[in-house]
Amino acid sequence: MGICAEEETIQVTDAKERSLCIDRMTPGGGLYTDVQRTVHPKSNSPWRVSPEPFWMPPRVIEHLERLGTHLYEFYKACNLLYSQSVRKIQPEWVAAYLDQGKPETVIGYGRMNRFKQHLPLVIRPDLIPTPAGTIASELDSVPGGIGFTASLAERYGRFGFEIVGGADGMVNGFMGMVRSVAGIAEPVLGIVVSEESSGYRPEMTWLGEALNRAGLETCVVRPEEVIFSEAGLFVNGAGGRRQIDVLYRFFELFDLKNIPKMDLILYAIRKGTVKATPPLKAHLEEKMLMALFHHPILRSFWLRELGEEGVAFLMQTFPKTWVLDPRPLPPHAVIPGLSVNGRYFGNWQDLGSLGQKQRRFVIKPSGFSDQAWGSRGVAVGHDMSESDWQTTIESALAEYPGSPHILQEFHTGSRFSVSYYDFQTDRMMRLKGRVRIQPYYFIQDGRPVLSGVQATVCPPDKKVLHGMVDAVVMPGGVEDPE
Repeated sequence: MGICAEEETIQVTDAKERSLCIDRMTPGGGLYTDVQRTVHPKSNSPWRVSPEPFWMPPRVIEHLERLGTHLYEFYKACNLLYSQSVRKIQPEWVAAYLDQGKPETVIGYGRMNRFKQHLPLVIRPDLIPTPAGTIASELDSVPGGIGFTASLAERYGRFGFEIVGGADGMVNGFMGMVRSVAGIAEPVLGIVVSEESSGYRPEMTWLGEALNRAGLETCVVRPEEVIFSEAGLFVNGAGGRRQIDVLYRFFELFDLKNIPKMDLILYAIRKGTVKATPPLKAHLEEKMLMALFHHPILRSFWLRELGEEGVAFLMQTFPKTWVLDPRPLPPHAVIPGLSVNGRYFGNWQDLGSLGQKQRRFVIKPSGFSDQAWGSRGVAVGHDMSESDWQTTIESALAEYPGSPHILQEFHTGSRFSVSYYDFQTDRMMRLKGRVRIQPYYFIQDGRPVLSGVQATVCPPDKKVLHGMVDAVVMPGGVEDPE
C-alpha cells in the first residue's frame, strides 16, 4: 500500500492498520540474517509488532540522560584504572584480570600511548526496570542494533509519535559521533563488518544508506574489501575509490586472527593514517568492570574519580558482580560482598549446594569470547537443576585461564503491558511481560547524547530478555505528561 511508503506523516488511527503498516515498512529480512525463524507467512517482522512506541515518562528519560553521563565517566575511570594498574599505581591484579586470556597483540594495542586517552564513543547498556530501580545487567561499546533501532525510530516516527532522541536521532547521533572522531567537516566513513559479525551486516548496510542520505559519505564493507596503501585505507564506493577517514570497527577483538587483511588494517590504525572507533581496548569491553566497581579495595579510587554522587548512582545501577577466579582463598577469608541469607562463602563451589530459590545468580563469560555477546553463554542459576548449576560453576572456573567468567546477581524485571497485532488470529492482543531497555548514547565532543531507545518486551516466563520471535520490539517514545 502506497500510504506506508509515500506520505511524510501517515494518518492511521486504527491500531490494527497501523501495526500492519509498520510491518509492511520493515526492510527485507528484518534487518538481521540470523533471525529467519518461524514467522507468520503474512508478517515481514520476526517479532511481534506493536501499533505504538514503548511509552516512557519524562522522569525516566531524564534518568536515562543522567545515566549516559555517569556511564561515560565510568569508562573514563576504567581507562585510567587500567593504565594506573599497568604502571603499579593501582593494584596490579586489576590489569591482570582485564588482560587474562588475551594474546599479547591485543594487550599491546590496548596499551599504546597514542591511544591512551581513546574511549568508546558508543555506549549501550542493557537495562532492566525492577521494583527497586533500573538495573544495568550489561554494558556494550560495540553494540549491535544501531541500524535496527534507527529503522524502528524512523518507521514509528512516520505516524507523528514523539520518539526518544527523535525519529532520525540514531542516524544523526551516529553521524555526529563520526564527525567528532574525524575532526573534519566532510569525512569518509568505512564501516567494516567481519564475517563473525555478519548477522548484523543488513542493519549496518541500512545504516550506511541512511548516513549517505543524511550527507555523511559511508561505505559498509567486509575486511577483505578494504584496500591498503602506505597512504591509508581505501574502499571502492559509488563515486570510485575513496580514502577512509574514519573506520568504524564492527568486529570483535577476540576474532582478529580470523579477519582478512587485519594486519594491514591494524598497521594503518597504528600509523595514524585512519582513525578507528571503538578503540582497540579489549580491557574496556569486559563485563568484569562491574565487579571491579564493587570491589572494596578500589572504592577510594572510584570515589575520587566519580565523586560520591556518581558512585551512589552506579551502586544502584550495577548489580553485584564477581570474577569467578579459581585460585583458593586462605581458610579465614571470604569472597567480598557475597552472601545468601546470612551465609558467606570462601570458595565458589559452595554455591553449588544452594537451593533453587537461593541461587538467583547469573554466570556468563566476561568479554573476550565468542560466547560473550547476545544471549550466548548465559546461565541462570534458578532456571536449571542443581547438577547443571554445579557443572556450570565448575566449567566457568575451568575456563578462567582463557575466558574468565563473572557471577552476577539476578534481578527480576517489573511487568509491563503492551499491545501487538497477532497475525494468526487477526486480532489486537496484549502482552504483559518483562522489558529490556537499550538506550544508545553517541559521544559528541566529549558529551554523551541519548539518541534512541529500543524496548523489547518478552513473555514473563523468560529469564534472559533478548530479541525473540514472541517478543514485542519497539522504539522508546516520549509519554505525554498529561
